[in-house]
Amino acid sequence: NSQTPGNLLQVFFTNVRPPKKVLEDQLTQILRKYGVSKPKFDKNKYSKAGKEQHPMKIVSTKRPVGKPPAKEKSVLNSVRTALSEKKPTVKPKSPEKSKPEEKETEKSPSKKQEIPEEKYLTLEGFQRFVVDRAKQDIRSIWRAILACGYDLHFERCACIDTRHAQKACKKWTLEMDVALVQYINRLCRHLAITPARLHPHEVYLDSADAADPRVSCLLNIPIESLRLRFALLQSLNTTLETFFLPLVELRQTEMYKHSIASLLQEVKGLIFYDTKVIVLNRMLNATVQRTADHAAPEITLDPLEIVGGEIRCSENSYFCQAARQLDSVPSSQLCVKLASGGDPTYAFNIRFTGEEVHGTSGSFRHFLWQVCKELQSSSLSLLLLCPSSAVNKNKGKYILTPSPITYAEEQLLHFFGQLLGIAIRADVPLPLDLLPSFWKMLVEEPLDPDVDICEADVLTHSYIQKFANVNDETELEALCAEIASQHLAAESPDSPNKPCCKFTYLTITGEEIELCSRGQHIPVVWENKDLYATAIQNLRLRELQNRDCMTAVQAGLSSIIPLQLLTTLTPLEMELRTCGLPYINLEFLKAHTMYQVGLMETDQHIEYFWSSLELFTQEELCKFIKFACNQERIPFTCPCKDGGPDTAHVPPYPMKIAPPDGAAGSPDSRYIRVETCMFMIKLPQYSSLDIMLDKLRYAIHYREDPLSG
Repeated sequence: NSQTPGNLLQVFFTNVRPPKKVLEDQLTQILRKYGVSKPKFDKNKYSKAGKEQHPMKIVSTKRPVGKPPAKEKSVLNSVRTALSEKKPTVKPKSPEKSKPEEKETEKSPSKKQEIPEEKYLTLEGFQRFVVDRAKQDIRSIWRAILACGYDLHFERCACIDTRHAQKACKKWTLEMDVALVQYINRLCRHLAITPARLHPHEVYLDSADAADPRVSCLLNIPIESLRLRFALLQSLNTTLETFFLPLVELRQTEMYKHSIASLLQEVKGLIFYDTKVIVLNRMLNATVQRTADHAAPEITLDPLEIVGGEIRCSENSYFCQAARQLDSVPSSQLCVKLASGGDPTYAFNIRFTGEEVHGTSGSFRHFLWQVCKELQSSSLSLLLLCPSSAVNKNKGKYILTPSPITYAEEQLLHFFGQLLGIAIRADVPLPLDLLPSFWKMLVEEPLDPDVDICEADVLTHSYIQKFANVNDETELEALCAEIASQHLAAESPDSPNKPCCKFTYLTITGEEIELCSRGQHIPVVWENKDLYATAIQNLRLRELQNRDCMTAVQAGLSSIIPLQLLTTLTPLEMELRTCGLPYINLEFLKAHTMYQVGLMETDQHIEYFWSSLELFTQEELCKFIKFACNQERIPFTCPCKDGGPDTAHVPPYPMKIAPPDGAAGSPDSRYIRVETCMFMIKLPQYSSLDIMLDKLRYAIHYREDPLSG
């Protein structure tokens, strides 16, 4: 009976049947092949009272009334589905024509009427059917098992009882939901799929996840409750993506605290990263201002100004050269559609003086890479290495230089914001290493005084904590004496031999300033030591916020992409969308590789190629990617994962491997060549793995022409 609650057989057979086949026909065929006939009923052995006659005792054939077995046991131990074979349909005949047949029946009373044979499906027959069906279509068996509420490990993965599901959902908090969404985002990045394609049975926490503090609040949650919550969030994100977010005004306003944009910003942790990116990309394509009939702006750069990698003057850098030439170009001409396919459209074209470069992609990507290298060097003063890097924390991370800016610096910061937007539209991850505080200010999230100061300047954070944790005046004197030994304190005016601290402190750039009016004349004593610690904390927060510089960057970014699109993005997601991941996923790269001119993945030298890359460090992999397509970082997502083989890829994907030009000479004596615009590697048929390793390392370390490979 399909109406029986928990009838898993009906669910199983519904999902295992072919899509165009009626369920009754499917069950009839199964019973004919795998079913057993019902035992014949012998009336002579039973009396009218339903008692079996024995010479010595009477045994009742009626079953005792007891509790029904569990649903799972009843399904697996006794399958009592009985379906009669279909009776042949007979057209009604007239009463007159039916009389001869009645006479024939009377003449042959010994002829028995045919009774449709009843068959039952036992557990053994069910198992034989599943095995045979799995040999034909294993996916249908897995689909049926999942529909019954079990995962591929045959563990319960869904709540069958609605009341139990509602009770489990009441225990969830916003913090748990945000932790689950972050875990799903990381899992989907690892699997290279979107959350929409992730089945709830694939969500589980293993022993490696138990050590992650980000999912500590999910460790005691039952697995069926975890998967049910993911299914709910999956449905919510589908609705937001297809219906809700495209109709919402996302502009953030301080005046209307209860606007939809403000409410969305409070719960943006419930939205999957891929959902936000899909909506963001649609908006970017809808705000294109330069059409195909308009020629792209072109700038000319002189590579001789940066020969040897050293820039003699900041004005000669690629960054300043491009800023001067694009200053007269309207920002609307830089708003192009998202890059896709083999010949993407970029915001502007680049021509190098004295060089002939075929194609625009390679030179554009090389320009962005060189600009990021200049920004994170001493040639430009827009970014500053964070003080924590001096003690090996957040080494190589940068912040905006916290100092008053001139008009020329403001224009450069505006261009820096434009480059961030241009990179987003071009889908070229920028190799920038900026602290999370920068991305927080960019998406207008408040800074955390403890976390962000500790990330940027761990010594100042420790200094503040020492003053905050002082318990009495004796400890304060000892602390001032310790600071005096480090030449950071002066003597107290009341007690010349007693060291004390003044209301002054060093800025991030190394200048000593007063924390309040006449601060250099105010000593730190027990009564004002908390005010002193708070003043230092506020100083560092103002430097990290850096309102003037950040306003200029936001103004440049808003001229390329609408800033309201950042309302739903977290700081980490904004960094991922702009800068990508700082490592190369070799499996993802291998899945997005094409083999041309008769080459196959199983060829010997192709296997040597991938084996060599697997032996590379992440630094060597980044150099290989830079050698092959002129960018150190490549996107970690691609639209092809959600579409068919004809779906357009995100540039520079797919990577192409082709044979070398010409056939002169021994393959082992030839070198690897690339076409950076097409991300094509022309690979000779090297005879061994060692030769392949040597040639690859030579190519990535001793390349001379970054544009032609």
